[in-house]
Amino acid sequence: MSNTYKDLQNSHPCYGGHKNHAGRIHLPVSPGCNIGCRFCDRTINDVEQRPGVSSKLLKPEEALTIIRKALELCPEITVAGIAGPGETLATDYALETFRLIKEHFPQLIKCMSTNGLLLYEKADEIIEVGIDSLTVTVNAVDPEIEAKLNRFVIYHGERYEGVEGATILIENQLRGIKKIADAGITIKVNTVLVPKINGEHIESIAKTVSELGASIYNIIPLIPQYELKDCKEPLCAEIDAARTRASKYIDVFRHCQRCRADAIGIPGEKDFGDQIYQRRISVKNTFSHG
Repeated sequence: MSNTYKDLQNSHPCYGGHKNHAGRIHLPVSPGCNIGCRFCDRTINDVEQRPGVSSKLLKPEEALTIIRKALELCPEITVAGIAGPGETLATDYALETFRLIKEHFPQLIKCMSTNGLLLYEKADEIIEVGIDSLTVTVNAVDPEIEAKLNRFVIYHGERYEGVEGATILIENQLRGIKKIADAGITIKVNTVLVPKINGEHIESIAKTVSELGASIYNIIPLIPQYELKDCKEPLCAEIDAARTRASKYIDVFRHCQRCRADAIGIPGEKDFGDQIYQRRISVKNTFSHG
């Protein structure tokens, strides 16, 4: 049986609001993606501090070596997570890695992030490998709004654009969330807040995912880049108002560090990524979506 939401509040840095001083390691084993978010800029570098960025890509077997090194440096690590730098379910590498973690590091909490396009059809595999915590990025539950945030999806080898692609994505996200939640796995939902596009839609997202079984909601302010580089970054008042509206339906997470896809250590306290990956430059703060 997976850890419950209450269990994770004591052992997972995201769910405990970083008050539990738990550590985590993100394993960058997922290279590609299957949707076209208008605000996403995935890259390999040593500098930026945001999701979608890592110093290198790992093979599943290499991830075990990295975990061993990380635990020596930071025994507080309780969570092994995979959040990119691409989409975790677009290839088999993430689930292969979690199978190896289940065998070699059974004490670690297994945490995965996904855009949810393949969530419903991969749900049985997710349950089978023993994922404890699943994050799904849901930026809209209305296809017209989603199409303004996402250009296309690649689904079973076919490209679907605009509202058609958005409809497929949302349907699979919501069906997948329900199936995973019904299996007892704790679900966090992320939404990238773009005030002029989904700002008035946050309450609908929160209500919908809560009814499907999600436990916690993370509203992340847009950093203007890529196709949405001309959009204004949300003001603090806009972020707070969105979180307040969402909190009528679901617990709201307010301490997101928007970690790299290869982050290692205790969020906000210690980071050992430079030592593990021998990064050339210390990481700077250029936050983006999570």
